[in-house]
Amino acid sequence: MRLSLPINTLINLPRPLLRISSSRYRIPNRCLTVAFRTSSLLRVSGVSPALCCYWFSTTMTTIGEEDKQSIPSIELKENIDLTEKERMIFDRLLDTLRHCNLDTQLRVAGGWVRDKLLGKDSDDIDIAIDNMSGSDFLDKFKEYLSTRDEEVQGDTVIERNPDQSKHLETAKLRIYDQWIDFVNLRSEEYTENSRIPTMKFGTAKEDAFRRDLTINSLFYNINTGSVEDLTERGIDDLKSGRIVTPLPAKATFLDDPLRVLRAIRFGARFSFTLDEELKEAASSEEVRVALGEKISRERIGNEIDLMISGNGPVSAVTYLSDLKLLRVVFAFPSSAEPTPSEKCDSLCQSYLEAMWSLIQAPGLGEFSGEQRRLALYAALFLPFRKTVYKDNKGKSIPVVNHIFKFSMKRKTSDAETVMNIHRTTERFLSLIGSLQLKNDVQLDKLDWATDVLEHWKSISLNDPEVPGTSKIRVLTGILLRDIKDFWRVALLTSLLLYTVDGMNKDQEIERLDFQLDKTREIYLTIEETIRELRLDNIWDVKPLVNGREIMQIAELKGGSQIREWQQKLLTWQLAYPSGSAEECKDWMREMKAKRQRTE
Repeated sequence: MRLSLPINTLINLPRPLLRISSSRYRIPNRCLTVAFRTSSLLRVSGVSPALCCYWFSTTMTTIGEEDKQSIPSIELKENIDLTEKERMIFDRLLDTLRHCNLDTQLRVAGGWVRDKLLGKDSDDIDIAIDNMSGSDFLDKFKEYLSTRDEEVQGDTVIERNPDQSKHLETAKLRIYDQWIDFVNLRSEEYTENSRIPTMKFGTAKEDAFRRDLTINSLFYNINTGSVEDLTERGIDDLKSGRIVTPLPAKATFLDDPLRVLRAIRFGARFSFTLDEELKEAASSEEVRVALGEKISRERIGNEIDLMISGNGPVSAVTYLSDLKLLRVVFAFPSSAEPTPSEKCDSLCQSYLEAMWSLIQAPGLGEFSGEQRRLALYAALFLPFRKTVYKDNKGKSIPVVNHIFKFSMKRKTSDAETVMNIHRTTERFLSLIGSLQLKNDVQLDKLDWATDVLEHWKSISLNDPEVPGTSKIRVLTGILLRDIKDFWRVALLTSLLLYTVDGMNKDQEIERLDFQLDKTREIYLTIEETIRELRLDNIWDVKPLVNGREIMQIAELKGGSQIREWQQKLLTWQLAYPSGSAEECKDWMREMKAKRQRTE
């Protein structure tokens, strides 16, 4: 379909640009783009004003990848709007130049400029200085502020530490509740087989070209109040939504392979398109090897965490898979059993996408940032929940533990939480039917709850009036007390398995049907059942009988028998949600007397 307007008609419109992405509507190589020319132009140093206008072009037709990438699609702010705090900070910086009689150019670099042009707030103010070090300028700045009796809320100088990938001294100062970084403009050179560059003072242009991406190479010159696009394509790539490196992509990535992950992260964050040359370089064997060998696992883990925590985790993981980088960033131990198949990459993506859709679905409640992050990891690694490897002592360890602790160098609690979600997921699967129907059907034999079921049986045999839902309440309560406030995440994860359970195992991964509407319905039903059973926040409920009282009533001195009684009493407490401490103690005395008679 083509509208009747000429394809290159220039018009002025007050409304923002509209873009309908092809990916959203699953129409390959097709997109509808509406763009316009504004009446006033963005001030950009080194770029002709004619290049800053917006063209009107409305089409829906099949186009090639190169053509698709060249179509303007993103509206930029006409100029950078400073907040009151930013204006005060920049005024103080310029006053410092005058006070100290400095012939110095101050530029805000990178992400702050990009985000401001996109109309987004940013608190990441990095000041690049052209003729002195960051620490030298920090001293001048503090000297000037002292003449005004203005309080510096904190300052520090972070020294170079190449072994920790810190290649440049950075001075930091906090003023008006805002941290500011000060560094000098620099150029850098990398030697073969080294991730540590040789750093030296550079020009603004050299500094721009050493940056990872053109959209991150823009400067805002505080002295002149203008945006500087010294690569002469940063604005263009930002407008057209392209992820491009300032210098040839392969050389850029071999110099610092972490830039591959940064390119993917920014592409996913802004829904931008990765440049074809960039993708070819990123997927090359040389770059993949360099990423695995030259970059610390901690830096890799930081980038992956930012992807998963961001607003485009599915796009990010899809890029990692398409560029054959998943097995590089999530490096497996060689002894992993069973050996993951090639199809696992697609399965990981499918589970992740399904979880991402579910946690954003209306009506499922709010998930905290931490719950969302670990829910996505749990879904991503769901195909590996039963995969183990042997450690140095020959002990079988879940491979998920290895991915978190060694492949990504994340904190131990992340690994433990995701593994606990996986364990709880398997247990939830056995309860889904009963929780839906609110009865105890087929709950007599559960491998994970053998002792609990025995305790419940001993209670119910002696009390014909035990509540009808006591068994499902006991089992669910035990499960929730273990997983605590991540139970909703574990339930969603189990439902991903539940909705595809029974499918033909030879079915193509791409055709997995998670039946998200059905999954959402089951989730809401079970959530309501758990609420009716008064189990929400059950992990915060204190035992009716404490350890000292158990020892006194059972006449124990310690040991494993205390833990056994604690488990029995917890079962009783869950079976009788309205029971009192005295009733629980009476039951314990009765059970003790019965045991003594039997013995």
